[in-house]
Amino acid sequence: MQRRTFAAAGLAAACWPAAHAQSWPARPIKAVQGFATGGNADTIARVVGNEMAKGLGQALVVEAVAGAGGTLASGAVARAAPDGHTLLLATGGHAVAGALYEKLPYKTVDSFQMVSTITFFPFLVVTAPGSKFRNLSDAIAAAKASPESVAYGTAGVGSTHHLIGELLSKMAGVKLLHVPFRGDSAAVTALLGGEIPLIIAPPTAVLGQLKAGKLRALAITGARRWPLMPDVPTIAEQGVAGYDVSSWAGWMLPAGTPQPIVDRLHAETQKALQVDAVKARLEEMGGEARGSTPQEMAAMVAAEVKKWTQVVAEAGIARL
Repeated sequence: MQRRTFAAAGLAAACWPAAHAQSWPARPIKAVQGFATGGNADTIARVVGNEMAKGLGQALVVEAVAGAGGTLASGAVARAAPDGHTLLLATGGHAVAGALYEKLPYKTVDSFQMVSTITFFPFLVVTAPGSKFRNLSDAIAAAKASPESVAYGTAGVGSTHHLIGELLSKMAGVKLLHVPFRGDSAAVTALLGGEIPLIIAPPTAVLGQLKAGKLRALAITGARRWPLMPDVPTIAEQGVAGYDVSSWAGWMLPAGTPQPIVDRLHAETQKALQVDAVKARLEEMGGEARGSTPQEMAAMVAAEVKKWTQVVAEAGIARL
């Protein structure tokens, strides 16, 4: 059934009249993202989508289809008509899901037409100001002394945040306790309420509380310190040699979308990423504005799936 569905989509694209592509978009474009409203993916989609709407002449209406590590959103877009009116704001979690889930109702790469990457960004390990953990090394030492005594919250099972924590456990030689929440906002609320001692989150989800002194960052997951928070050390600097994880976000369409539409969305994405206000906002969120060709994005996603599949296997994580 799945093969027939995608074959039909490809046939529809091949028969798409040129006049239809020229008149596109005929109505607002639904930009689907797979996490809670107000989170990292939602913010990126709105920042870039609002700028793209100026050139497209139609609004990009962001819709949250949250759950299952972003796979519900990916599945919804994979099933959508390939007419350019449904777009997926995919994140690194899209590739993580391809590695973590035993069966998905779509193919991580082949069910989609890539458009462009948008941004690349690290994550933060965050605690409360009064936490007994003054740095990440303290938390690792506590977990070594008592396995699963140190819990960390994330945006959900199968999220990039989750695998970041599992990789940290593996590379640090400890067992941290994963506590999933429904989105970054819920994890932040739990941390503020003292329900958990740590969370792993993208900068956009915690930056306001960090600036206000309500939360405190212990570490950054990337290879380099974040320029906006130069005093926060990397995980590698705190004794976990070689640790380096950053995520990404980018646009995808259903497979079989006509090439003129792909080309137009690609061009509008590149234009948006050159706008100073857009670049500045993405940088404020901890990201680097960086576009790509559709082919480069497809190769990157395939490589990410391969990398995370190896992480899942080496960490002994049960596939879902």
